[in-house]
Amino acid sequence: MDIVELFIDDENEYSGIDAISVVENPAIEEDFVALKNQEFKLAEVDAEKRILMGPALIPNKPIYRKNEDKEYYIYFSKNTVKKASELFLMRGKQNNSTFEHQTPLQGMSVVESWLVEDDKQDKSRKYGLDVPVGTWMVSMKVNNEEVWQEVKAGKIKGFSIEGYFADKIESPQDKSIKDELAEIENEEAEYLLATIKGIIKKDKRYKSGKTMELESYSDYPSGVKNNAKRGLELNEKVNNKCATQVGKVRAQQLAQGKPISVQTIKRMHSYLSRAETYYDEGDTKACGTISYLLWGGKAGKSWSESKLKELGVI
Repeated sequence: MDIVELFIDDENEYSGIDAISVVENPAIEEDFVALKNQEFKLAEVDAEKRILMGPALIPNKPIYRKNEDKEYYIYFSKNTVKKASELFLMRGKQNNSTFEHQTPLQGMSVVESWLVEDDKQDKSRKYGLDVPVGTWMVSMKVNNEEVWQEVKAGKIKGFSIEGYFADKIESPQDKSIKDELAEIENEEAEYLLATIKGIIKKDKRYKSGKTMELESYSDYPSGVKNNAKRGLELNEKVNNKCATQVGKVRAQQLAQGKPISVQTIKRMHSYLSRAETYYDEGDTKACGTISYLLWGGKAGKSWSESKLKELGVI
C-alpha cells in the first residue's frame, strides 16, 4: 500500500491549511478535550469557557485514505506540521472553521496554537493528551451555540484540517518513516541488560558457581523462519539498506532456528504489532515490508503472542 507524504508547495501561495473543521471522527484519531473554567476561575464568571483543545496535526502518523478503489496512507513530516501551523496564523486563518468539512461556521476562533516540544512538561499532558513531540496543538473558542450543544452531546470529538498540499508517492523508505521503524527496532538494544539480569535462571549448578542457564525458546513454526529468510533475500536485493543491525541479526537468528529469550519474544511481538502498518505484501522493495519479514512477519506475530500467553506474560 502506498504511503503519500503531503507537503507545502512554496511556489503555490494557496498551499497550506485554510480552515480547521470540527468533526465526529477526526482522521488523526485523537479527540480533543472541552476545557471548562477551572484553570483561572473569575469571581464574576462561573460559566464554561467553551474552549476546545486538541491536536490539529500529528507528525509522521499514517492516516488511512481510500479514493474510489485505491487505498493508501498519507502523512505529514515534522517540518511540514511546523510550517503549516506558522502559515495558518501568518495568513490570518484562525477564524476559518467548518462543520464536518462542509458547512462554514461562525463564532469559532483558534485562540491558542503551539507545537509540543516536551513529552512530559507540555500543557497537553495536563489534560491527558499523550501526543508525540512535534504535534500541532490548538485551542478553539466556541461562541457558536449550535456547535457547543453538539460538543456536549458527544457528536463532535475532534479537529480535522482542510487545505491544499502537494504530494509525492513514497514507500516507507522515506527517512521519517525509516526512522520510526528504526526507533522501534532499537528498543531491543535497551533491553539487553534487562535480558541478562532477568532471564538468567538459577539452578543448583549455578548456585554452586559452575553454570548458568538461559531461558529461551526455538519452537517457532517454519513460517517464522521462512519469513525471516525471505526478508534477508529481499533486503539483499536492495543492497541491505532496510532495517537496523538489530533487525538484521534478529532475522539471522530466526532463519537459522536459533533459540530466543522471553524478553526477545516480547520485543518481537511489540515490534510486529506496531510495525504492521508499514507492511505491504505487494511491495517487496519497501523497507516496511522487508523489516516486518525480518522479524518473522505475520507468522512471528501470531507465534509470539501465543507463546507469551502460554508463559503467562500477557
